[in-house]
Amino acid sequence: MPLHPQSLAMLDRVHRRGLTPFHELTVEQMRHESQKMHFGFRPEAPQVAEATEIEMHRADGPSVRARYYRAAGTGNVETLPLLVWYHGGGWTVGDLASYDVLCRELANLARCAVVSVDYRLAPEHKFPAAVEDVDFAFQWCVEHAGTLAIDAGRIAVGGDSAGGNLAAVACLMARERGGPQPCFQLLVYPATDQRGLRQSHTLYAEGYLLTQASIRRFQYCYFASEAQRTDWRASPLLAADLAGLPPALVLTAEYDPLVDDGLAYAERMREAGGDVTYSCYAGMIHGFFALGKFFDDANRAVAESAAALHRAFHRAG
Repeated sequence: MPLHPQSLAMLDRVHRRGLTPFHELTVEQMRHESQKMHFGFRPEAPQVAEATEIEMHRADGPSVRARYYRAAGTGNVETLPLLVWYHGGGWTVGDLASYDVLCRELANLARCAVVSVDYRLAPEHKFPAAVEDVDFAFQWCVEHAGTLAIDAGRIAVGGDSAGGNLAAVACLMARERGGPQPCFQLLVYPATDQRGLRQSHTLYAEGYLLTQASIRRFQYCYFASEAQRTDWRASPLLAADLAGLPPALVLTAEYDPLVDDGLAYAERMREAGGDVTYSCYAGMIHGFFALGKFFDDANRAVAESAAALHRAFHRAG
């Protein structure tokens, strides 16, 4: 279908004459603009039972900060399922504050706890620092289930864009390790192949919020070499085998350079025997998911995601 009127309205705002293109900003300016967009277009923050900062300490590396949420009406004693959330932002921008409202919504709608992970960002911390942090965070949550009052057998992972990439990689790493695995993966317009070879990278290269120039800038920040881009921890679509992974919801936007990569990942998981639901939001652009004050379909997509999480938690229980 054509671009949704709300997508057109957002693009008119973003591409006003005289504004410096996002990929030409400094990293600090990129982070500020990203936060400004999230703060300006996210819904009002719903009340939750708990929203606190936590620190995940490890013996052989830096600690990882996170924000811990519990659904409204659950108190702090009831054992809940958990979503470990990895925010988007090209491994370079994004933060806990920008995704606070989304994590509250997912906690309440799925009636679960959420741990939103403040993984290390590039260019200060190159690949695979973010991968190491998200893998550690999942393992930490399993090991500290009692402290968090969550069910270690019902832990899902999820994220949007770069966070969707990291959630997919976390599942692959858990499978390779042979230990506890997530019970579900929520992949929102995930970056699954850093090569950018599919048609959507050409069709939507410019003018649809996430541009090829921005993708290249993020990659320049994140990777120390071209060779790292084809490491399966950077491009999970290039993993040799996608069998044995948790059930998944892969959610994409029609007018997004990453849409074909997300579909390809869903198809490969399904071909490998995985339980995969694929949902593409017609007329939407990259980034819409967290901007429910502006995009009506964002609220529908969050509700779809929460319902999928709720079903997965029920099955795992």
